[in-house]
Amino acid sequence: MAFKPLHDRVLVRRVESDEKTAGGVIIPDSAKEKPQEGVVVAVGAGAKDDDGDRIAMDVKEGDHILFGKWSGTEVTVDGEELLIMKESDILGILEGKAEAKAA
Repeated sequence: MAFKPLHDRVLVRRVESDEKTAGGVIIPDSAKEKPQEGVVVAVGAGAKDDDGDRIAMDVKEGDHILFGKWSGTEVTVDGEELLIMKESDILGILEGKAEAKAA
């Protein structure tokens, strides 16, 4: 991928939502909400504190995350729709979910 976020920004690929409910009802595209779950594709180097030292990022490439409903800005990178957001927009990391890294 030819995109590297700056500072404390994170590039995220949304995870597709389920096509069916738990009861087996198929959800049409017009009724689906955009998922608030994604996989971190790329991370910046981290913000700088008042002394100019880097603040380490808490997320890394491949992390499965949850983010706010209105978080991030939609961007198209290499023909793929992704989100770019500040690390502070991320609500948490989903433990135990693994995602294969994209080539």
